Amino acid sequence: MGNIMTNMRQSVTIGRNQTGKRSRQRIATDRIEEKRAVIKRIAGAIVRTILVVLLVATPSIVLPETHSDTALLIALIAVVAAVFTFAEYNSEYPSLVEFRDAPPFNRIRFVALGITVFALSLICLGTENPSTLTQLLGSTGARLGELIDFPYSPVRLVLLVLPADAPAESVTTLRTAAGVAYFFSIVSLAFFVLLVRFNGWPTKPGGFNVWTNLPTFDPTAGGDIVERLNRDGQINIILGFLLPFIIPALVKFASDNLSPISLESQHTMIWTVTAWAFLPSSLIMRGTAMGRIAQMVEEKRKRSHEAEEAEDYLPA
Repeated sequence: MGNIMTNMRQSVTIGRNQTGKRSRQRIATDRIEEKRAVIKRIAGAIVRTILVVLLVATPSIVLPETHSDTALLIALIAVVAAVFTFAEYNSEYPSLVEFRDAPPFNRIRFVALGITVFALSLICLGTENPSTLTQLLGSTGARLGELIDFPYSPVRLVLLVLPADAPAESVTTLRTAAGVAYFFSIVSLAFFVLLVRFNGWPTKPGGFNVWTNLPTFDPTAGGDIVERLNRDGQINIILGFLLPFIIPALVKFASDNLSPISLESQHTMIWTVTAWAFLPSSLIMRGTAMGRIAQMVEEKRKRSHEAEEAEDYLPA
C-alpha cells in the first residue's frame, strides 16, 4: 500500500514538473517569436526608409548639376520623409498609411512612383548629356506625348502651363515627360485592377482588418459601413479622373496670382509632372480598393446570414 501511494505521489510530481516545463517552453517560444517579429518590423522599416530617401534624392543623383538651395531643400524633405516612414512602419499599429497589411497595394504605388521619377530624371539628363538610354526613352516618351496631346486632353492642359514664349525645347521636354508619366500611371492602375479582378486582392491569410488597413476610416462613425465604403470609393475614383485636368489649372493659377512656378526648372518639372500623373492613379486605386473591401464585407454578411438561416432549419 505504501509503495502504491509513493508511486502515485511520484507520478503526480512528474506530471506537474512536465506541465510546468511545457508552460515554460511555451512562454519562451512566445517570447522568441515576439522578438523575431520586432526585429522583422524594424528591419522592414529601415529598408523602406532607405528606399524613400533614394526616391526623394533620385533627381539630384541623376542630374549632373543641382543648385545648392535645391539640394538643401531636397535633403530636408528626405529627412522628413525618412522620419515619417520609419515611425509609421516601425509602429505596430498604423496612423496614416493605408493598406499597410494588404500587399502589394503600396508596393505597386511606390514602384510606379519610383520608375516615373527615375524616367523623368533621365529625360532631363538627355537634354544635356544624351546617351543611348536617354535617347530611347526620350523618343518613346515623345511618341506617347504626341498620342495623348490632343485638344482638351490632360497633356495639352499641362503644356498650357508654360508661358507663351517658352522655347520649343522646353515644350518638347514637358510633352515627353507628361507622356511617360501618364503611361506609367495607367500601367500601374491597370495592373492593380487586374490583381483585384483575377487574383482576388487582398489575398493575405487571416482576413482583412479594416481598422489596421484603413486607419483614417472610422467604421463606427455611423451609417452602414458598406454604403460608406462604396461612397468614399466612388468619390476617390471621380477625383482621380478629374485631377489630371484640375492640377494644371491650379498650377497656372498659382503662377499667375501667387508665386511663379517655372516648369522650365528640371526639378520642378519632374515633381510637378510626377504628382500630376501619380495622384490621380493613386486615388483611383484607393477607390477601387475601398469598393473591393465593401464587396468583401457584403459577402461576409451574406455568408453569416445564410449560416444563421441554416441553423434555424436544423431539426430539434
